Order: sequence, then structure tokens, then C-alpha cells
Amino acid sequence: MAIKNDHYTYRVTWSADDDEYVGLCAEFPSLSCLAEEPESALKGIRGLVADVVRDMAENQEKIPEPLASKNYSGKFIVRVPPDVHRALAIKAAEAGVSLNRLVSSKLSY
Repeated sequence: MAIKNDHYTYRVTWSADDDEYVGLCAEFPSLSCLAEEPESALKGIRGLVADVVRDMAENQEKIPEPLASKNYSGKFIVRVPPDVHRALAIKAAEAGVSLNRLVSSKLSY
């Protein structure tokens, strides 16, 4: 069963342990679906999520919001040991950039 406006975050990857492809959904980390072909793994996890969402709705449980639908401020706080903070501040000063710009560039992919 398809989910109306299915905007969940899916991923298919190879599982060496299972010798199959595994379909995953970020919003439902406890769910997975194994298949011999990646397309089948994706179809399987999407079907499984649809079944779980339908069951959650029938039981009036809170259904996870898709990550794609959430708004992000661009701010989060990370605590690091003082020596790491110092090392980063030195690198930022040597590069002539703010600590925020240095860390942001290191986190970017």
C-alpha cells in the first residue's frame, strides 16, 4: 500500500553480512527490508513503512514527520573537549576565518 505524499528518507545499501541489498528508512530506524535486487529492497521498505504508518494511524499513534518536511535553523550546539576547541580556534586564526566558518567548512560534504 502506498503512502499518500510519501516524503520519507529512503536508502538502499549492500549488506555484506546478509549478502543482499537492504532498504532502510531514516524516520523508521528499526525497519529494514532485504532483497536480492536494490529496486526490490526499495519497494519492500516503502511497502513496510506504508503498513506501519497505516497501523500507527489506526491505533492513533504519532506518525513520524518526514525529515524533508522539517524546517532547520542552521544552528546547533556541539560540545567538544577544551583542547579540541583551542586547536580549532588556532586553525581558524591561522586561516584568517571565524571559528564558525572553519567548523562549517569541515562539516560540509
